[in-house]
Amino acid sequence: MREHTAEMEAQPGIVVDGLYVERNGTHVFEGLSLSVARGVVTGLLGPNGSGKSTLMRAIVGVQRVQGGAITVLGEPAGSPPLRSRIAYVTQAPSVYGDLTVRENLRFFSRILAAPPGRIESALETVELLGAADRVVNRLSGGQRARVSLATALLGDPELLVLDEPTVGLDPVMRRDLWDTFHELAEEHRAVLVSSHVMDEAERCDELLLLREGNLLAAGTLPELLRRTAARDLDEAFLRLIDEAPP
Repeated sequence: MREHTAEMEAQPGIVVDGLYVERNGTHVFEGLSLSVARGVVTGLLGPNGSGKSTLMRAIVGVQRVQGGAITVLGEPAGSPPLRSRIAYVTQAPSVYGDLTVRENLRFFSRILAAPPGRIESALETVELLGAADRVVNRLSGGQRARVSLATALLGDPELLVLDEPTVGLDPVMRRDLWDTFHELAEEHRAVLVSSHVMDEAERCDELLLLREGNLLAAGTLPELLRRTAARDLDEAFLRLIDEAPP
């Protein structure tokens, strides 16, 4: 893990300021602003079509933007110095199904010029040492998701951007992955996890609630429940929608 300074600790992982994004003639964001802290798991929650994936693509620098600014780890989003500092895990596992877990990690470690020992460290972090020599196509969905996460960890990233990483997984695998996310955050990484499943809010330290490209609210789950006098996040989300200006 990279050493971090007191200055880095005080610096947010992500700052989005007045973001404008248009896709296929439709405005996705019109002045969106938010921030993501280091050292915590931040949940980006909202229904499908709310702009979660577009925001994540903008943060990692692969989405064309029309206005505003995104600062990531103190650098403008998409800057070359960020390439080795960010890991982006998409919804679909981005690994080779006909290779073993270890062969995938060897391939990606060469691309990332990962130092010796990172493969074993990544396998241990995602608890796949026992499956390291199995072909990826023969693994469960949860294990394949873990392989993708392991490849992302090879470069020892300071920011992890995870797009719907637990979709379709059984409850045990979801729990185990969230435990891993928190362990990574405890190493002072910034961890941003998107989900359209509201009950996953309980597993997040901080929440960003999106709807139709707008930030409805930001804060911890207890804060949002107190603010809306709601019993759960589903109810809180509906009340926040009712409060939002037309």
